[in-house]
Amino acid sequence: MGAVAIDPATGCLVIDGRKVFPIGLSEAPPLGGKTPDGKDAWEEVSSAGANFIRSGLREWNLQQIDNQIAGERARMDAAAAHGLFTWPRLGNAGNLPPPTTGGPPSVNEQLLVKIANGIKGHAALGAYKGVDEPALGGTPAAGLARAKTKLKATDPEHPVVITQAPLGSVADLVPYRPAFDITGADIYPVAYPPGRHSDLPNRDISVVGDVTKKMASAAGGKPIWMTLQIAWSGVLPNQQRPDLVPRFPTLHEERFMAYQAIIDGARGLVFFGGQLTQVMRPRDAKIGWNWTFWELVLRPLLVELTSPSVLPALVAPVAQAQVTASAADIELTARRSGNFLHVIAVRRGATTTQVTFTGLPRKLNGAQLTAGQVMFEYAQDPLSPPVQPDRQQFRFVKAGNGSFKDWFGPHDAHVYRFNLA
Repeated sequence: MGAVAIDPATGCLVIDGRKVFPIGLSEAPPLGGKTPDGKDAWEEVSSAGANFIRSGLREWNLQQIDNQIAGERARMDAAAAHGLFTWPRLGNAGNLPPPTTGGPPSVNEQLLVKIANGIKGHAALGAYKGVDEPALGGTPAAGLARAKTKLKATDPEHPVVITQAPLGSVADLVPYRPAFDITGADIYPVAYPPGRHSDLPNRDISVVGDVTKKMASAAGGKPIWMTLQIAWSGVLPNQQRPDLVPRFPTLHEERFMAYQAIIDGARGLVFFGGQLTQVMRPRDAKIGWNWTFWELVLRPLLVELTSPSVLPALVAPVAQAQVTASAADIELTARRSGNFLHVIAVRRGATTTQVTFTGLPRKLNGAQLTAGQVMFEYAQDPLSPPVQPDRQQFRFVKAGNGSFKDWFGPHDAHVYRFNLA
């Protein structure tokens, strides 16, 4: 395959000339696994819109490296067959010690070069995953920056992504800028009690947006991928904490968190924890992945995010139109894709009110916009003839004088589309 680039106008990936909004699974279902009804697991997740899977090893070994690379390439072959890209861990090879004058390359450097040379030409390679949560783990940035420099000398055509924990200040994270092309954080706020995963004072699920904005500040203009919750260690009962009670996001919560992250700057999303068998139904634990959560929450969300109605907004630049909301707890972004203006808005507060949006542009012919559609919300107009069964009939909102109104309850998310043609 060709190079994987970063689109400078949006921060999205460009793969084979096509802008891609990464939607990853960490971890994916087991290779060769099946869904509860017998479908191929990777075919199922791909068909719903997932396009990246985390792969690679935490510990690469110089004595076993050839076999390890062969195993990784086999996994990449399977990913490519299902239309998926891989995001392989560099693990220990992603942190290089200072070079010694006249001495041989370090073991980690030898590993890094062998990994890159072994997989860089594979069609399924999307990006490399650097050391995980390095600031939390006390891993200095210098070694990661050395690894990135060496990696780019061997494979300049694939970006390096470093994911941080949702802890620490922007100042703590800024030193890592030379070590990545893309950064982000994992943030899992759904727990008993809520908000345990972050050190920010906000314990609501809207902390996802706060962490996303923090990472955007730390990134210095580089793109952001945010990792969102299926499950995590904070909901897994263990010997030290047998009192922990498992808790999962609902579809309403997951949808809010995904759209809030997008509004606040995420140009990719990863969903973590589907492999944690300790908190699955026995049916799912037996086959190694949380298919119940997939069916109830993640699949419907991914189908929406990757639909022709919504996906163009996720890979579009921010629009010049200055759309604003009348309520202070509404977060929004306006995106222009072709002849369509998308407005993505969420309510981070707990109230239920009607909100007025202003700043809509005129149509291309100079006329006022009179209506927009609300993606994946359905309301048939009783005054209009029934629509054909094979056509989408999204709910409409009336517009006039550059504004429109709509209702928002707690953690509501609406995606509006206005035709400017």
